[in-house]
Amino acid sequence: MSSNYVPLIPAAAEFDADGRLYSPVYGDVYHSPSGALGQAEHVFLRGNGLPQRWRGRSAFTVCETGFGLGLNFLALWKAWRDDPDRSAALHVVSMEGHPFAREDLAALLERYAPEPLADLGRRLAAEWPDLLPGLHRMEFEGGAVTLTLGFGDARVLAPRLSARVDAFFLDGFAPERNPEMWALPLLRDLAALAAPGATVATWACTGELRRTLQEAGFNVRRAPGYGGKWHMTAGEAAQEGRVAAALRPSGAGHAVVVGAGLAGGGIAQALAARGWRVTVIDAGRSAGAPAHAGHVAAALTPVVARDDNARARLSRAGSQRALARWLGLAADAAPRVCGTVQLERDAGRSAAMADTLEALAFPSRWVRQVSRDEASELAGLPLARGGVFFSRGMLVRPGRLVEALLALPGVTVLPGAVARVERTGAAWSVRDEAGEELAQAETVILANAAGAQGVLSASGLLDPLPRVAQMHALAGEVTLVPAEALEGGPRCIVGGEGYLLPDTGEGCVAGSTYVHGASEARIGAEGQRVTLDKAAGLLGRLPAAFEALAPGSLPGWAGWRAVLPGRLPAVGALPHAPGLWLAIGYASRGLSWSALMGDVIAARLAGEPSPLETDLARLVSPR
Repeated sequence: MSSNYVPLIPAAAEFDADGRLYSPVYGDVYHSPSGALGQAEHVFLRGNGLPQRWRGRSAFTVCETGFGLGLNFLALWKAWRDDPDRSAALHVVSMEGHPFAREDLAALLERYAPEPLADLGRRLAAEWPDLLPGLHRMEFEGGAVTLTLGFGDARVLAPRLSARVDAFFLDGFAPERNPEMWALPLLRDLAALAAPGATVATWACTGELRRTLQEAGFNVRRAPGYGGKWHMTAGEAAQEGRVAAALRPSGAGHAVVVGAGLAGGGIAQALAARGWRVTVIDAGRSAGAPAHAGHVAAALTPVVARDDNARARLSRAGSQRALARWLGLAADAAPRVCGTVQLERDAGRSAAMADTLEALAFPSRWVRQVSRDEASELAGLPLARGGVFFSRGMLVRPGRLVEALLALPGVTVLPGAVARVERTGAAWSVRDEAGEELAQAETVILANAAGAQGVLSASGLLDPLPRVAQMHALAGEVTLVPAEALEGGPRCIVGGEGYLLPDTGEGCVAGSTYVHGASEARIGAEGQRVTLDKAAGLLGRLPAAFEALAPGSLPGWAGWRAVLPGRLPAVGALPHAPGLWLAIGYASRGLSWSALMGDVIAARLAGEPSPLETDLARLVSPR
């Protein structure tokens, strides 16, 4: 276990002698005895000049330390809803070291949220994420209100935030009870997020705290307190913060996305949701073969790692964004949350996984170890071994998903094969092999997998990107097995060495092959022998009808994976080509990265708080 990983310890719902919600960890109550709504309005809203300061703004961003029950967030949301002159968007970033489980939060909000906040509290509880470390993005009011909630130690999370913050709500437990939340290093990390004119407010008011805030970069003063407290602290950031200065939001504009696969579809959805006009250029359509046409089904399953490494954190964040972004799509395009049984190879690996799950302390309803019998019961088929069960594993129909994303309002798809890009004034001109312009925009995003390498090379832009220059294409195929040959097929995804998916109505997909150095991606007897053997290896008993299947006689799908060294994608802006972005190298995890990376790019363009921690963003930045 990495020394950097600290398990998330949920909050316990305990009460003091007066019936107030109480933290035994910090020996302090969660909110003012005079009322949480009154405190939120007096200290945090009025202390930060709200609602006046957001009026006439396209967006307003608040950062809070100590989410608790979310009563400050609910009060802020209500004030925004009630103000006819509110900002077009409200973004809230908050950190919580000991979050409540969803059921506890719902019950506590029913008890403590005053009537004006009760309905909003129920909406918050309904969207509450699983208790997993990292950032969780929730959207309300059609996306006009976002909550980026960090579960974990604020001292770890704060330096990983990327945001331009207009107001800070400092609401940790009392400084004498929880001194780390008021310490200079954390407050400096917050000051780095300060937009010009940012304000700060807290109910706490000691001379030592004011001096620490001054040293951190805030000019603060005493102000009249609330609920029997004589004073509170309020003030302004002394200057624009370093992180905020690097984020320059642009209003909704026009973007050209090159590539209409999972990467391009995720970006198109994220930008269109923010009011952008998106032109997607698709080489597949120009050749009569749209991306993922005929790709009946695929699996989206997160991974876990003992040290909770970057790949595990990214896949967890990606699966959560996919769930949030895609569940609302039309029924045939939305994922089916059926769960995934991931089989272990042998008893040794099973024991190691047990240790891993114990150390990670993730909620058992998100991932848990299962015996062979329990795995077989979940799948509805006899399986070869036990493993782990991910309850949120998703069956996705890639062809239908991509078509749904590209059909969203604001998205236009043009057939065309992009050969190069060139700067034309403030814009980028996107051109084909003959030099004809296909489209132009100030923002162009190359999401065309291995094809991006050629475009960058032809445009004289590849040399500063040695990792991208090493990208290679890997062919692979999947096989469509008649459900009756598998006695109806598994009820959930079964993974391990290969995978077997539930019946889509067209059959059960078995996968997949990895072919290095292939000249074409195609379906064939050799590949089908591999996929059927992999499926057989997952099953504890082979039905006679399955054994009778003839490799080479079945339908399937073949395609390409664009693979970068380290098997992480390359996503972000190109510093040497302002306005040009990459979203490539998704390898075998296109479904995991699609929605998340689309939101990462769109949030950066819109100047929103990033849904991805900066250390992970740096790992996937193009280089």
